[in-house]
Amino acid sequence: MLPVGRMEDEEGPEYGKPDFVLLDQLTMEDFMQNLQLRFKKDRIYTYIGEVLVSVNPYRELPLYGPEAIAKYQGRELYERPPHLYAVANAAYKAMKHRSRDTCIVISGESGAGKTEASKHIMQYIAAVTNPSQRAEVERVKDVLLKSTCVLEAFGNARTNRNHNSSRFGKYMDINFDFKGEPVGGHIHSYLLEKSRVLKQHVGERNFHAFYQLLRGSEDQELQGLHLERNPAVYNFTRQGAGLSMGVRNGLESDERSHQAVMEAMRIIGFSPEEVESIHRILAAILHLGNIEFVETEENGPQKAGLAVAEEALVGYVAKLTATPRDLVLRTLLARTVASGGRDLIEKSHSVAEASFARDACAKAMYQRLFEWVVDRINGIMEPRGRDPRRDGKDTVIGVLDIYGFEVFPVNSFEQFCINYCNEKLQQLFIQLILKQEQEEYEREGIAWQSIEYFNNAIIVELVEQPRRGILAVLEEACSTAGPITDLIFLQTLDTHHRHHPHYSSRQLCHTDKTMEFGRDFRIKHYAGDVTYSVEGFIDKNRDSLFQDFKRLLYNSADPTLRAMWPDGQQDITEVTKRPLTAGTLFKNSMVALVENLASKEPFYVRCIKPNEDKVAGQFDEAHCRHQVAYLGLLENVRVRRAGFASRQPYPRFLLRYKMTCEYTWPNHLLGSDREAVSALLEQHGLQGDVAFGHSKLFIRSPRTLVTLEQSRARLIPIIVLLLQKAWRGTLARWRCRRLRAIYTIMRWFRRHKVRAHLLELQRRFQAARQPPLYGRDLVWPPPPAVLQPFQETCRVLFSRWRARQLVKNIPPSDMTQIKAKVAAMGALQGLRQDWGCQRAWARDYLSSGTDNPTASHQFAEQLKALQEKDGFGTVLFSSHVRKVNRFRKSRDRALLLTDRHLYKLEPGRQYRVMRAVPLDAVTGLSVTSGRDQLVVLHAHGYDDLVVCLHRSQPPLENRIGELVGMLAAHCQGEGRTLEVRVSDCISLSQRGARRLISVEPRPEQPEPDFRCSRSTFTLLWPSH
Repeated sequence: MLPVGRMEDEEGPEYGKPDFVLLDQLTMEDFMQNLQLRFKKDRIYTYIGEVLVSVNPYRELPLYGPEAIAKYQGRELYERPPHLYAVANAAYKAMKHRSRDTCIVISGESGAGKTEASKHIMQYIAAVTNPSQRAEVERVKDVLLKSTCVLEAFGNARTNRNHNSSRFGKYMDINFDFKGEPVGGHIHSYLLEKSRVLKQHVGERNFHAFYQLLRGSEDQELQGLHLERNPAVYNFTRQGAGLSMGVRNGLESDERSHQAVMEAMRIIGFSPEEVESIHRILAAILHLGNIEFVETEENGPQKAGLAVAEEALVGYVAKLTATPRDLVLRTLLARTVASGGRDLIEKSHSVAEASFARDACAKAMYQRLFEWVVDRINGIMEPRGRDPRRDGKDTVIGVLDIYGFEVFPVNSFEQFCINYCNEKLQQLFIQLILKQEQEEYEREGIAWQSIEYFNNAIIVELVEQPRRGILAVLEEACSTAGPITDLIFLQTLDTHHRHHPHYSSRQLCHTDKTMEFGRDFRIKHYAGDVTYSVEGFIDKNRDSLFQDFKRLLYNSADPTLRAMWPDGQQDITEVTKRPLTAGTLFKNSMVALVENLASKEPFYVRCIKPNEDKVAGQFDEAHCRHQVAYLGLLENVRVRRAGFASRQPYPRFLLRYKMTCEYTWPNHLLGSDREAVSALLEQHGLQGDVAFGHSKLFIRSPRTLVTLEQSRARLIPIIVLLLQKAWRGTLARWRCRRLRAIYTIMRWFRRHKVRAHLLELQRRFQAARQPPLYGRDLVWPPPPAVLQPFQETCRVLFSRWRARQLVKNIPPSDMTQIKAKVAAMGALQGLRQDWGCQRAWARDYLSSGTDNPTASHQFAEQLKALQEKDGFGTVLFSSHVRKVNRFRKSRDRALLLTDRHLYKLEPGRQYRVMRAVPLDAVTGLSVTSGRDQLVVLHAHGYDDLVVCLHRSQPPLENRIGELVGMLAAHCQGEGRTLEVRVSDCISLSQRGARRLISVEPRPEQPEPDFRCSRSTFTLLWPSH
């Protein structure tokens, strides 16, 4: 890519002058020499002040892309070398920063590169907007960019001057919100050259859409449309069948372009049904062009008349337009008229009339299709949900890409309208750039040397003057009843403009043999002389189409086609106002366009075509000199050199630059704004480059503005910081006052909540001292957050107080049992539901006559002997058990638990001690979660003892909790922890061997017993 840096770094003397205003001598020779030098050096852009001159290179240059866009974004016009991006950026900044509606007017003859210039401008605007990636803005940008591709397909064609010539005028408004983001748009189209549908000059093609459909569609789709891929088969495309879209500027082939258009229509929002309707309409137009008419002779009862040579084509048209075949045929061969008495008469066509009606229908169908596509895009681009009261007023950037000045071997009504359009735009350019500038200098009292320039108002008046202008005469000829011919129209023009300096004809100038008698007239346009042929002027201006075709297509079953023909709804007998002619409609649209452009701040791009052969690198000086002359570029340079680059009212200038001077910041105390501006410029040393008007400051050099902008850019961050500091301080003070008020309210509210809560507690707990419940059923009210810890503490204190009230009434003899139950509850942790909490615990069941009626005295004697021997203090628990040992043998034994030892006794031998384990060695026990009485006692250094409590009274009484509780309470008293495990599959160790024991309930089991296998024990527990 060519480097894009500062102006002085890139625009050296070897590249010529980047601004024609800087030329040493202002002559046409110097102008052309500078233009040609820059073109040879690939510097295709040059300034004339703020006007950009662009020369079409006819090849791709590495001047565009994201890197180049970044270099121009946010820069002043003269900070970078001349470029389209600089003009687009200047228009965007004026719109965004000053809230001004702007427009970019791109002008030049056909093939000068106007369409490509508009594309680059649109790409720049799309690239610099929507940094936050808002979905709606991205949608609008996609539609704006893709609409160009679609409109080129339906509105552009290959001509002898341009491979991609716009055959319609386009003005696009882009709407922006207050942040500078595109939120919508609207496209205005002007004068589609619909006659191209029927006929093209040698070397030219029809509109791209036809060739793209034929060459880019799938075979199946073409078969459904009854089309062949070869364009030479159809009359409307035969002329350009051997031509392509060309390769200039990387234009793709028809096949690739068709795919690009389909993708663009999908992104824009065309539905698949609408795309299919468009293809059917294009196919119907092609078939319509192949319909030929023949006269039939009278043959017996059959009268002479008119017929279609190939009736299959009528069926194709009927099918593609979703209309009845018989009605299509009747509409082609005859027309229905209403007589004075409202009677309907069917009038048959001649061959010539039928051909004229067929051609008119084909042109109208394509024009309605094009207008519908434009309206569809506008409907999608319309800003959504915008309320000026809420979102503010939208600002607009307009981009005008309209056909350039045209001169063909034979020039007809279309070229006349196109060249009239260019005259109107040249008049606007003269008014805005030349005439208004000189008038403003005189109005402001600025010394000024008047510049002579050609004012084309006389040519515009020749065309649009009321009653005598060419369009007025043409309108009168079309509205007059009777046989008014093109010759009569020409004779009337000769009569009215016989002495006009810019009008002539062969009748007025007999010696000029370049014109033919009774056919040609010539207008001396600002761009050169153009000879027009009046043949077809009246018919093209009337643009007539029989009402039968309108009714036929309005009654189509295709909703898309039906929507294009709303005027077909009228009844044939209905009297309607004569529609405006094509010339009048075009003149009105041009007047509205010029008024629209005049209301905006304009930026100009003047495009120049370097040669007629579309060859890269070739500079035809004579051809370019002619364009420079008729575009008035030399006069523009003279005005700029004699004038001033910028002018601003004093208040606006101060508002933007007052921070750069100590005498004007923040507000000046001088006598007037003019004096304040003078002081500001003197401080910067710029007073020699300005002139003071009555109400405005005139700045001669753009460098002065750049200097002021740079100074302002350095100070803006400091001012922003100052404003931010002041604003943040204000916000902080507001927030502090609000916080103080909030904290005061919160403090008093908390006090209220605390007081109310305490009063509620006092009310609820007045009866808490009443026995026997002592407030058990009282509900604690939900506390405020600040009292949550306080209430938790109160609940603990209340629980302890209530427990104290209950405990102090319990006899001391029951305290041991109470403590044991509490210990059991804590040890089992709710994992065993039934553990005998509800009954009284006797602890020593072997000494009880109820549980051990036959041997209680023997146990008592053994107990006394053990007490004398071991010196234990109390019996914690005793019971008969069923045990199983490591040899997988189960026996009845007795279990005695004292505060010193754990004894295993043999009941059958006067409770002889079989095993004594110090209680300090017992580390824990394991039980199950069911109702069984299985216990596994774990002792350090000893085998685990596996027993099942039994032979209780009543039978199978639940005493597991009692054993756990007494042992756990004793361990707590000694200050050590007893590990209690609750599991339905208990692991145990006997002489180093690991075994598992589980419980199996059996209804038929009379007594608990063990079943042993190699590595597992199973307690068979009676479940009845």
